[in-house]
Amino acid sequence: MDSHYGELHKLFDENFIDYTSYVIKERAIPDIADGLKPVQRRILQTLRNMDDGRFHKVANVVGDAMKLHPHGDASIFAALVNLANKDYLIDRQGNFGNIYTGDQASAARYIECRLSQLARETLFNKDLTEFEESYDGRMKEPVALPAKIPLLLMLGAEGIAVGMATKIMPHNFCELLQAQQNILQGEPFELYPDFPKGGLLDASGYDQGNGRLKCRARIEEKDEKTITIKEIPHGTTTESLIESIEKAARTGKIKIQSINDYTAEEVEIEIKLARGIYAADTIKALYAFSDCEISIVPNLTVIRDNSPCTLRVEEVLRYNTEKLVADLERELTIDLDRLKEKLHASLLEQIFIEERLYKEIEEVTTYEKVIKTVEKALEPYLDRLHRPVSREDIERLLEIRIKRISRYDLNQKKKEIKGLRSRIKEVENHLKDMVGFTIGYLDGLLTKYGPLYPRRTKLETFQEVEVREVALSNLLVGYDRDHGFLGTQVKTDPDYSFSCSEYDRILLIDKTGWYKVINVTDKLFVGHDLMWVGKVEEDLLFNLIYKEGKQNLSYVKRFRMPKFILEKEYRLFPEHRFSQIQLLSLGQGGRVKIYLTPSKRAKSNTMELDLNEFLVKGAGAIGKRISGRPVRRVAEMAAAAPTEAEEPQPLGLFKPGEKKDGDQSS
Repeated sequence: MDSHYGELHKLFDENFIDYTSYVIKERAIPDIADGLKPVQRRILQTLRNMDDGRFHKVANVVGDAMKLHPHGDASIFAALVNLANKDYLIDRQGNFGNIYTGDQASAARYIECRLSQLARETLFNKDLTEFEESYDGRMKEPVALPAKIPLLLMLGAEGIAVGMATKIMPHNFCELLQAQQNILQGEPFELYPDFPKGGLLDASGYDQGNGRLKCRARIEEKDEKTITIKEIPHGTTTESLIESIEKAARTGKIKIQSINDYTAEEVEIEIKLARGIYAADTIKALYAFSDCEISIVPNLTVIRDNSPCTLRVEEVLRYNTEKLVADLERELTIDLDRLKEKLHASLLEQIFIEERLYKEIEEVTTYEKVIKTVEKALEPYLDRLHRPVSREDIERLLEIRIKRISRYDLNQKKKEIKGLRSRIKEVENHLKDMVGFTIGYLDGLLTKYGPLYPRRTKLETFQEVEVREVALSNLLVGYDRDHGFLGTQVKTDPDYSFSCSEYDRILLIDKTGWYKVINVTDKLFVGHDLMWVGKVEEDLLFNLIYKEGKQNLSYVKRFRMPKFILEKEYRLFPEHRFSQIQLLSLGQGGRVKIYLTPSKRAKSNTMELDLNEFLVKGAGAIGKRISGRPVRRVAEMAAAAPTEAEEPQPLGLFKPGEKKDGDQSS
């Protein structure tokens, strides 16, 4: 039993490794050599095999690509449409869908495509391409295309394999080629993504193909009640964007009257705002609560030397640039060899005809003697040739027809030979300065194709939208002092309720001196003795007079909104069963009247304080002692001072910004 289990476990291990390797290398992750996944490479090679300059039915292209690709037509069709919509390598005719709205392409039998001129010029060269057998052995397919442009960074890529994924951002064609020139010249460069849908991009967190990006829609304020979205973030469609805005409206985060999508060739989403809501505030809310702003986490994982690895943009581009120089050098070397062979053949033909060497074989009877006769006749002229004469050279001379000899144009041949020598010299000069030649080649591509690919995405640094600042205050929090409950489900007097948003924090201050901060809640028991409850705001300024129970003396202090940890309880003064708050107010303090415990030796049992004269300190400070005598009660000067016979009334509930009679808070 154990042996069978071991064999089964081994079988699973081996097959799983084969499967993961296949998915990583043959399906999901692009190769650094040409920047393509296998299905994309096979589609382009099929288009090259079919290329006659005219458009082909996509259904025919997909069918032919199936000869190279061992998967179904649906995956090939989807990859072809995706590649065509990137607007670099494939010319389209018909409905290939809409990248803005997310609409699908028409059926493959209705639309047509062909290789673009850029693809023809930069992707193919049989002399530089290594071929291997296709999956069924009937055809040959390229291991990698000899791409002369950095396709991996131009097109971008996304793929999920087993245990890994890749998410490569597209970059601008012109900027990539200019960066390659900088590499060749030893100059620094910076590259940032450029998305086909445009939009705004904050690349401050971008780390050479990794890191984090923030993308925003380009939103225009048509008027104070109308907003128009003109460009959308990468990875979204107008449909998904509208859905996210409607969801934010349903949950009360934003208020809109209507939203309409007029997108066709360009994005246009019009939003009409509800009464009392204005464009400037709503634009911030759209970035905070909808897909008008999204975050992207790039991951530049590629196949290099048959193994997956994570690289940086600079590493990929340097690899592409070194490969470009090597490929151009190989092309020039091959061209040079061909030019020299052509010159050798032209010189041989010129000598054979001009010197009438063909006459020496008129009396020769056997073929072998003819070969030797011509070989001997050429010996005096060998110094005019670039290499020794071979038997194949002589056989080519013997194949020249008499008609061609009789019409031989000496001047035309001399002109042709001169042109070949000039071209050979030019190629040899290029080979001596490959860096200069490569820069010139890139200049030619930029001149010819650069105007077709301007930057679409605008680079900006986004100011962080604070969710609490832009959220609508659509919740009403109430405090029922009699029952001690607080929350949005608590119904109470308007004086004991306030508006807030779901993102606000609520500060609670109890009569006994404890305080804490909580999230907005439906219903929570907080006690019967809250002195203050309201939204947390950074600029809150509190004026506090409290009785310290142990000494039975009162202190005054002022402090701003203290730092806090949610749900953690803090104290404004030491805990004691007789300690309590005697006055709590907001903002600039104003004047208060202090009623002291009567004393026979004292001239007066009252005193006045100007709270503004006390320094603002931390919430944990002890404060300044008011008097050496106990304080019976405290009253604000603007209020009618109670007589000493009256019982002191409990303080009411204060809310941020609320002014009570006599309160000088701002």
